[in-house]
Amino acid sequence: MTDLAIAADGLRKSYGDKVVLDGIDIRVPAGTIFSLLGPNGAGKTTAVKILSTLVSADGGQAQVGGHDLASDPQGVRASIGVTGQFSAVDGLITGEENMLLMADLHHLSKAEGRRVTAELLERFDLTGAAKKPASTYSGGMKRRLDIAMTLVGDPRIIFLDEPTTGLDPRSRHTMWQIIRDLVADGVTVFLTTQYLEEADQLADRIAVLHDGRIAAEGSAEELKRLVPGGHVRLRFTDPASYESAALALGAATRDDEALTLQLPSDGSQRELRAVLDRLDAAGIEAGELALHTPDLDDVFFALTGGTDQTKETVR
Repeated sequence: MTDLAIAADGLRKSYGDKVVLDGIDIRVPAGTIFSLLGPNGAGKTTAVKILSTLVSADGGQAQVGGHDLASDPQGVRASIGVTGQFSAVDGLITGEENMLLMADLHHLSKAEGRRVTAELLERFDLTGAAKKPASTYSGGMKRRLDIAMTLVGDPRIIFLDEPTTGLDPRSRHTMWQIIRDLVADGVTVFLTTQYLEEADQLADRIAVLHDGRIAAEGSAEELKRLVPGGHVRLRFTDPASYESAALALGAATRDDEALTLQLPSDGSQRELRAVLDRLDAAGIEAGELALHTPDLDDVFFALTGGTDQTKETVR
């Protein structure tokens, strides 16, 4: 069984009368990307703060990097890096000075600190701007510098709390590739994001947090199969084939003007083959076939009961 980088059981946290986490369980295999989705106020950032030792849980237990959260918080801190929603970059000093300051905080020797700084600035395409004040950096450059600073201590587990918030699409895609490269190097990433597409693109497993509980967990494809709405759409080039197919397939929804038929489908290979077999048996060939499965937007709104958040900015 793959080693677990993060294992949490029954985590609970309340602020006054407000229950933020109501006994959640989390399993993150080493070297994977785990994404936590949820509406605003669902408790995603609280979960990150607990697992990174920034706040204490009211109940439950967890191990991060093989270290117990309660009895060995120092061990946890030595294993992790954390990049929050808001940049930790000091805009008054240069990018290089930000990196060297982080190296000092990790008690690296001066020579080692300069070596690590040079390597990370090059890796994140920041060498050309290294001597410039960080206040002059674009949003994407600041986020890259933020993650570079997080990597100074060579953590094997990184918590990224909404790392692409506010970035333009190009910078967001650049950040996605950085995250993929980290995992290719064996780093484990715990990601919270307001972008459902981001979780879909990056995460090996996704958990949807709602009302303090995990509403569902699985791969993106597994979650998409939880909600109805999937269908096969067949388009025909001539009315005769269309009418024959409608007769052969029976329960299809018709669009006589577009010569299309739509059948409910769970997206499985077995079900798709059954549709094609019925057409073959009747000697009919569709001009076009399209398979639609629910996306993470559909899953999210189904699981969280239709919050008032827009699909593009769900947190």
